[in-house]
Amino acid sequence: MQIGKDSVVQFSYTLKDESGDIVEATDEGSPVAYLHGHNSMLPGLEKVLEGKSVGDTVSETLQPADAYGERTEEPTQRVPVKHLQGAKKWKPGMTATVQTEQGNRQVTIVKMGKFMATVDTNHPLAGKVVTFDIEIKDIREATAEEIQHGHAHGAGGHHHD
Repeated sequence: MQIGKDSVVQFSYTLKDESGDIVEATDEGSPVAYLHGHNSMLPGLEKVLEGKSVGDTVSETLQPADAYGERTEEPTQRVPVKHLQGAKKWKPGMTATVQTEQGNRQVTIVKMGKFMATVDTNHPLAGKVVTFDIEIKDIREATAEEIQHGHAHGAGGHHHD
């Protein structure tokens, strides 16, 4: 089976920044899953994965527009500290996750107060050229429920509470 619209793809990856340093990677044996063709993947990656098969490996360098977007100016927002997820004690420069109407979003701490934090809402990799090394682990047809929800369910995908 090849990757196409409405297929659920499981893959493992290593993400490197412009210097070639590893920014993040999947744990061994824990691939991530996404629903292809439903805007749940970086646009540049979705394009390059189209038509690939299980066992294929891809190394793709993406420009900011096809990855995490360009940096925008004046992106700071004040957020209650209790809404920051990812650590117990926060310092400027740390990356936190905040729940938004569009889902979880990574932000960077700019300034900490006792109850409020000023955060930069640009993705930490916005404006950067990144390289993904990917191995396709599994491809299957999406269920009707996954297509309706717009995301993959099960291992490596979205879990409903």
